[in-house]
Amino acid sequence: MNLLIDKKTDVSSLSPLTLAFVGDTVFDLLTRSELVCEANRPVNALHTAASKRVCAAAQAESMRKILPLLTEDETAVFKRGRNAHTGGIPKNASSADYHYATGLESLFGWLYLKGEAERITELYSIIRNED
Repeated sequence: MNLLIDKKTDVSSLSPLTLAFVGDTVFDLLTRSELVCEANRPVNALHTAASKRVCAAAQAESMRKILPLLTEDETAVFKRGRNAHTGGIPKNASSADYHYATGLESLFGWLYLKGEAERITELYSIIRNED
């Protein structure tokens, strides 16, 4: 899962929104890959299904599901992401959901940049009820 990661980067020094920038893509790629592997569907159907799984409300629900299972360090990264000042909340999301979603994305970005593919897979499987 690690493509062209600079191992010299101090991941813990990156801002939570920078981590979320990467984590958003990681979570989206996992979701899209899962949907494509489930069945061959029209692209519009894939997009609709993916959008439902990666929206702030769905990501917030996912975060609440895995939060009790996180390590101390993972919880700290989530909280940094959750508490980050994002500059605005999308009109289709509650403030609480948006901040939890940002925390989830920060966590996935942090894990990805640390090379923790196995942990990402473990958490995503729990989110998707495949544990």
